[in-house]
Amino acid sequence: MRSGLGALTTRGRTLLAGGITALFCGIALGQVALSRVGLLLVVLPVASAALIGLSRYRLSLARAVEPRQVAAGQSSLVTLEISNAGRALLGTVRLEDQVPWALGSRPRFVLGGLTRAWERRVDYTVRSDVRGRFVLGPMTARVTDPFGLVELSRSFQTQAELIVTPTVVRLPMTGLSGAWTGAGDNRPRAFASGSAEDVTVREYRHGDALRRVHWRSSARTGELMVRREEQPWQSRATVLLDNRVSAHRGHGAASSLETAVSMAASIVTHLAERGFTVRLVTADGANAARSDAWHERSSGPDTRRLLEELAVVDGVRRGVLETSWVADTARTGMLIAVLGEVTEHDRAALHRMVHHSESPLAIALDVDGWLGRPAADPALSLRTLGWRAVAAGPGVSLPQLWQDLASAPTRRSS
Repeated sequence: MRSGLGALTTRGRTLLAGGITALFCGIALGQVALSRVGLLLVVLPVASAALIGLSRYRLSLARAVEPRQVAAGQSSLVTLEISNAGRALLGTVRLEDQVPWALGSRPRFVLGGLTRAWERRVDYTVRSDVRGRFVLGPMTARVTDPFGLVELSRSFQTQAELIVTPTVVRLPMTGLSGAWTGAGDNRPRAFASGSAEDVTVREYRHGDALRRVHWRSSARTGELMVRREEQPWQSRATVLLDNRVSAHRGHGAASSLETAVSMAASIVTHLAERGFTVRLVTADGANAARSDAWHERSSGPDTRRLLEELAVVDGVRRGVLETSWVADTARTGMLIAVLGEVTEHDRAALHRMVHHSESPLAIALDVDGWLGRPAADPALSLRTLGWRAVAAGPGVSLPQLWQDLASAPTRRSS
């Protein structure tokens, strides 16, 4: 009862105050009719408070988001299932979900007729033009009586997460899709011929197909030997994203940093679809130190984890690029960098990367173009260091840029 009286709305408080005033004035003036009206105005909000405050309803909420990960500009459906496991409630329930501003306005619903075993399902869509990790919820429920005199607020702690990944542009097949690591094919391949040194063999087992018999090894050992199913040839690629605040220009979704993130997302997706084992490295080198930094090829073209990392990448305040990860030469493989502004302080780091990668590739953003100022070709200085580099300005076509990168020249400094 106390919680019900404490939840009186402005209308309920006004009626209660007016009723008390009319009741005392009617008694003082001897006006029975006025006293009856005052008594009615007092009883109505008090009865509503008792009805709401003493009711034994039990609301529960289940939340689902499908899909949980979407690209920027795409929509996701949020489904809410509300049920009442307690007694019936004479009133209405107004629901308001908490969503970040980037996903739009807060959805509101009004539900009535809360009977025993009452269930309702409502849904709404959310859409964001900016990448990020967003938390949906908690849901606020306001239970009101039929006259709107009392309003009790309850909050559900159920929350859900929505990942909005950068925009991915489909890249064309180019000569860059070949044997980048110098290790051979991009996918595991079976050996049909070759010397014993070229293949892995084992003893023949009952049921092995005769087409797998390696006759040269069998003749040398005197026992029937067969080739193993396949020998994996791995092609690895590291995608470096320069996310330094000082290396980019502009703000928000139209900044050069967001363009660089979208380029990196398109490249890692393209490489994974081509059968590469990919990892993402940022300017501070934090991702490279993780044990699960590599996107394993066994998961196929599923790059959700890499795209999820790119969804939450933020600018870092760092002067130069971290290069501690390049010492892992056995695992680095091919290197593709998406760079912001390159200064003289970066030359040492970029020169070291060249010596730990075979024909590194770079997309150098003309960041001054985001400020409307002309600038020199940022790819020239990279080419002198041995990079195959192309420049990119605002509004550049990434598929065309990818084709240009395949034929970009290099000019090593002496």
